[in-house]
Amino acid sequence: MKKSDFYFDLPEELIAQDPLLDRSSSRLMQLNKETGEVTHRHFREVLDLLNPGDCLVLNDTKVLPARLIGARKETHGKVEVLLLKRKQDDVWETLVKPGKKARPGDRIVFGEGQLECEILDVVEEGNRLVKFYYDGIFEEVLDELGSMPLPPYITHELKDKNRYQTVYAKHEGSAAAPTAGLHFTRELMAEIEAKGIRIAYVTLHVGLGTFRPVKADDILDHHMHSEFYMVPAETAKIINDTKAKGGRVISVGTTSTRTLESCGMEDGTVKECSGWTDIFIYPGYRFKVIDGLITNFHLPESTLIMLVSALAGRENVLAAYNEAIREKYRFFSFGDAMIIL
Repeated sequence: MKKSDFYFDLPEELIAQDPLLDRSSSRLMQLNKETGEVTHRHFREVLDLLNPGDCLVLNDTKVLPARLIGARKETHGKVEVLLLKRKQDDVWETLVKPGKKARPGDRIVFGEGQLECEILDVVEEGNRLVKFYYDGIFEEVLDELGSMPLPPYITHELKDKNRYQTVYAKHEGSAAAPTAGLHFTRELMAEIEAKGIRIAYVTLHVGLGTFRPVKADDILDHHMHSEFYMVPAETAKIINDTKAKGGRVISVGTTSTRTLESCGMEDGTVKECSGWTDIFIYPGYRFKVIDGLITNFHLPESTLIMLVSALAGRENVLAAYNEAIREKYRFFSFGDAMIIL
């Protein structure tokens, strides 16, 4: 299967640059995964598509303000450091730009010196292992000096950090938002639960894979970076109860999907677990846990559109994407949503 099998031509003006004022006012495309039939709705109408007894699974990871702009201590040259993965205490795997001159032993200063880091090593794919030095609490210093690590296709400045955060974000650790969840408001979630739909949470800290395009022509040659996930006992119980009673399990986002499919049993049940996953889902994959998916519109030739195609069929998905382009849906992180049932 080739990367080019998942290409579509997207006009640049359809890439959403700013979040909508009302999270739930985005558009929602309903895609029938069996027939490919498409229906156009608004996101708040998701309530009409969920049945009492269904279960929604959300990723409650919280995005770190992981983008730091500093200067080399020796030359004062500008440096960008993006936090990717905490290795131990104050040691992080990072993406440093420009990277060629970032050598072990170099030190970078941020702000007025409240934060400093030393490059310890060069690791996989040129990432840098760095150690941070500071006074006080690291998360508080990072919140003061860091900014949200928006994807490179978003060029507008984000005025409110919380708009790149779900309203239910809880566990800090992500380098990017689980963007399908950005459409939910607290009010909509309360209405969903009032209808008899259960809400369960998993955690997957989104890492480097979000920033990494598929380079191999044959998608089987693509390697996914591992990301840390957690499935609590309460979530496993809700999912297993839902399945036992004939309800549907609908994941919100590709990250929730990858988490559930990483820990799901062959009979579709889930157990409490945590660990690292590098699961790569593409057409031909047999889903064990999820019955439906709420997701955004993804980049051409990305692992995300491959996952969506595994659930609804490549031809159905590409036809739906072309329909979305004709109807001028907004794409990517701050864009519109799709529900696949």
